Amino acid sequence: MKNLSITRVLTEQGAPIAQRGKRSVREALLHCLVEMVVSGRFPENSTLPNEAELTEQFGVSRTSLREAMQYLSALGMVRSRTRAGTTVLPKENWNYLDPIVLDVMLSVGADETFYSSLIDARQLLEPAAAAEAATKANARQLYQISKAFEDMVEANSRDTEAWSRADLEFHTAIVNASGNWVYRQFASAIQAALLASFRLTNRASQSHEQAISSHQDVLEAIRMRQPEAARQAMAHLISSARGEMTEALRQASASPHLIA
Repeated sequence: MKNLSITRVLTEQGAPIAQRGKRSVREALLHCLVEMVVSGRFPENSTLPNEAELTEQFGVSRTSLREAMQYLSALGMVRSRTRAGTTVLPKENWNYLDPIVLDVMLSVGADETFYSSLIDARQLLEPAAAAEAATKANARQLYQISKAFEDMVEANSRDTEAWSRADLEFHTAIVNASGNWVYRQFASAIQAALLASFRLTNRASQSHEQAISSHQDVLEAIRMRQPEAARQAMAHLISSARGEMTEALRQASASPHLIA
């Protein structure tokens, strides 16, 4: 495949990298390159423009460009080979948990595969985290879970930013209370994606009252130190979220601007 011209992209995005905002040149360049790959401006299996063209068009040094390309390579997004150039790798190679990739994925509009994979991961981890929280949570952690639940109740409506953020705090507090550092690291890494998914599912059809009841079942099982009940209640909650995600994505297919 022929090298891709980025003149049109630069025209759309405005000033050269070196003149943009408060970001460092390296950070701005990296963000721009990741966005061009994720958005499909540099499609999978395509060959990027050569180094001379990229440095000229972006207005950056060869050192900055090479550092950015090394980072992209570490993310599994590109592969550079002598004489063959730099090729964009298929999506299955990308590191979606990298903060920059996550940020760009959400800003350009993540697809159904992205959100369904997130639900799959939650279905595996969160019921186990809830069961461990029922066994291990201390008084402070129980308070944090309860406080997040109370904030959800006070939000009064699912289709609000207050609800979505309280929902995120509820699930995060349970993961933290599990005492499992792997769960904690995972939840921390994908907080932005979780919040985006909550915003999306909270537009779906389940009522505020039903959602409150489902979350309360999880909370009470943890409070009563009932690990298996907590596991089952969380599994039910995530299963409901899967149904809501399917409905939300169906609605969004007719209105693409809803996925953001």
